[in-house]
Amino acid sequence: MARYTGPKCRYCRIERCKLFLKGERCHTGKCPLTDLKASGLPGRDPRARAKKPTDYGLQLREKQKLKRTYGMLEKQFKLTFDEAARRPGKTGETLISLLECRLDNVVFRMHFASSRNEASQLVNHGHIQVNGKKVDISSYRLKAGDVVSVSPKGQKMLSIKENLKEYSKSGVTPWLTLDPDAMKGTFVAVPRRSEVTELEKINEQLVVELYSR
Repeated sequence: MARYTGPKCRYCRIERCKLFLKGERCHTGKCPLTDLKASGLPGRDPRARAKKPTDYGLQLREKQKLKRTYGMLEKQFKLTFDEAARRPGKTGETLISLLECRLDNVVFRMHFASSRNEASQLVNHGHIQVNGKKVDISSYRLKAGDVVSVSPKGQKMLSIKENLKEYSKSGVTPWLTLDPDAMKGTFVAVPRRSEVTELEKINEQLVVELYSR
């Protein structure tokens, strides 16, 4: 599957906000966005006067932020949006719920990985199991009640053990449960949009308007 392999920090500089794509580094002074004025925007002369964004520009930026936060490319993201549009209810809120059901996202939220990119690698390398069976597809969609665990081989990895230390600091989101000692957790329920506080600054309605043009 095609994926972006360039510098992750470039995305944050473009969007002028932290997308937390590099785990713990994003919370330290090493993050380029700590001094945005010094780092500037990629490919833009810092002396140039900023133009007022158009409606399309605002919609595009919201879509890009959401897509990049979950580590997806355009085709896969659009397919997810199309499915959300076919389901009853508000399309934007349904889109967020579908994104939160992705296996790589849940692995990240259970602190098995420090970022969604790292979580995707764990899944692709076969270190994650769902209901006791290996699943190596990052976009695998979980259902309420599914149990996500680290494989016996993966439980020996120091990186996962280190990442799980974050659980004692911040816990997990309300729609998940986790047993850090067993390296196992449960996807209790599909989250509502209001519960995904990490995305409170993203206006998913602009994404809906963009694809409705």
